[in-house]
Amino acid sequence: MTPPRPSPHPRADRPRILVLRALGLGDLLTAVPALRALRTAYPQHELVLAAPGRLAEAAVATGVVDRVLPASAPGRGVPRRIDWAGPPPAVAVDLHGNGPASHLPLLALRPVRLFAYAHPAMPRILGPVWREDEHERSRWCRLLTWYGIPADPDDLRIDAPPGPSPAPGAVVVHPGADAAARRWPPERFAAVAHALHRAGHRVVLTAGAGEGPLARQVAVQAGLPPSAVLGGSADLPFGELAALVARARAVIVGDTGLAHLASALGTPSVVLFGPVAPRLWGPPRLPRHRALWHPGHLDRARPGDAHGGQPDGRLLRITAAEVLTAVARLPEPVRRPGDVPRTEDVRQPEDVRRAQPTWRPEPERPGEPLRSADPVRHPGPETVPHPEPEAMPHPKTAPPPAPLSVPAS
Repeated sequence: MTPPRPSPHPRADRPRILVLRALGLGDLLTAVPALRALRTAYPQHELVLAAPGRLAEAAVATGVVDRVLPASAPGRGVPRRIDWAGPPPAVAVDLHGNGPASHLPLLALRPVRLFAYAHPAMPRILGPVWREDEHERSRWCRLLTWYGIPADPDDLRIDAPPGPSPAPGAVVVHPGADAAARRWPPERFAAVAHALHRAGHRVVLTAGAGEGPLARQVAVQAGLPPSAVLGGSADLPFGELAALVARARAVIVGDTGLAHLASALGTPSVVLFGPVAPRLWGPPRLPRHRALWHPGHLDRARPGDAHGGQPDGRLLRITAAEVLTAVARLPEPVRRPGDVPRTEDVRQPEDVRRAQPTWRPEPERPGEPLRSADPVRHPGPETVPHPEPEAMPHPKTAPPPAPLSVPAS
């Protein structure tokens, strides 16, 4: 069932729901199923999201949030205080964490009801038991279901924005992440971008605020022009970023916010994982998404530090050749109204078949030959069983030429 849309004209006498989720873009998007369930359960309430002010446009674009109440803390901390005005919330919902740090700022507002996970230090809250090994979307839907509000973790889609894409039909490569542990080496992103560019695909690089030097480094190494870098000195406006992703051929990204945006918009994606398993933060198990992860045989769902200062060893096991193979197996994106196939700067089919990348991916370990790893079957206990989709077609012609080749070792 489609939930009612937020009211464009909030009334002062409207009862209000306050949701605490003062984190990043990916955190916001993984909370969309829970937020949508709240919208459906309380159609007459104003739904206020306590989150960083920079997420205001993205939050409203989900179609389920009325407005953002700016709230943030350094890093991934919890705001100590929420600047709430007026009568107490009819309902306060903790979608931020578990325990006193996130419960107490909401309790201070004296809400009529509080939805939150139980914690030994907060015996007054009779909520469900927190589970460490649970997908982020499922976690918050389970919380609401415990309180009698049906919530579907697969109800994560948002509408594509109506505006045009700055690069329709492009392959979007996002080399950044807010922690080095989840940041694949720039030279490998460059190798992938170079190969796709040589094969005739338009490739653009996206960069958040402060990520410009990284994106420009990848562009230079990939042989892309400076105009291929979008953003960097500041975040791209959400409407522009969402239009780009919604009308992209595919997205190649680490475990960061842009991966969740591709999932929310239904854009084919290849997502690279390291310190945390895809079953906790990965895309839906659909043919259009491919999650790559190489854990050790004894690794659990959180074997590394997601906010560590060095690239995680499991992330470094992913090769450029493997990413290209995964991209080649993505299906065509769903055509949206108003989409225009891009034809400029694309090689003729015979040229594409002749074009070969000039790089050679390195072995996973010194002295070992490169294995042709199937990106669906990973060593260790974790697998991501996506069905085999058709090969990625050439952006200009139909039927497509052969899939992008992966250099042999």
